[in-house]
Amino acid sequence: MKKITKWEPENFELEMTTVWSFPMRGDWATHDAKWRGNWSPYIPRNILLRYSKEGDCVLDQFAGGGTTLVEAKLLRRNIIGVDVNDVALNHCREKVAFEHYGATGEVFLYKGDARNLHFIPSESIDLICTHPPYANIISYSDCLEDDLSRLTVPKFLEEMNNVAAECYRVLKNDKFCAILMGDTRQKGHIIPMSFSVMKIFEAAGFKLKELIIKEQHNCHTTGYWKTNSIKYNFLLIAHEYLFVFRK
Repeated sequence: MKKITKWEPENFELEMTTVWSFPMRGDWATHDAKWRGNWSPYIPRNILLRYSKEGDCVLDQFAGGGTTLVEAKLLRRNIIGVDVNDVALNHCREKVAFEHYGATGEVFLYKGDARNLHFIPSESIDLICTHPPYANIISYSDCLEDDLSRLTVPKFLEEMNNVAAECYRVLKNDKFCAILMGDTRQKGHIIPMSFSVMKIFEAAGFKLKELIIKEQHNCHTTGYWKTNSIKYNFLLIAHEYLFVFRK
């Protein structure tokens, strides 16, 4: 592991509006952008500080690149990280294998399926903070049967019903579930996956507390995508939605 010289974001302030934008995605502790599709650490930092307290038990059932796990450890929250992919779990182990004064949050990693968290007792989680794969936009494996990133949009949304049900089961009453989702485009038209997921979580029993627009800063506006957006008359998607639900 490289020598770490910065452990906290500089001049950090909690977000106060429903539009979040992080042009500098965050490079403190062990964070980097090497895991494709991982979210900026500013997002889980804001969520953890606003919706949990030190010593709470947090869940990220799509652990992926480990960003949420690192932030939880730094902020003295205990966290359960779950993923179906051994590559992701190994990456997470590398990311949280650091020692730093005050970073006393415990990290527990499990290989598992977000649709069936049988190893987590009901109403035992203080906060869910997660960033699922967006159907088949980014595939994180070639043949893992339980990998939701390999599914078509309709099948992905169908399976998100089970994810939402498990979120509701494991979360304590009056606690929060924060989930970042994006949309996609097919045959020239927007597929609003994010709002479909929002409705799925509401149908599972959650109440929507906040709807946050998160700007994206890695959109390609030159070359291939710029040419095609003009040629075929479509706008590049430059935002995602962060839903904060309450049980």
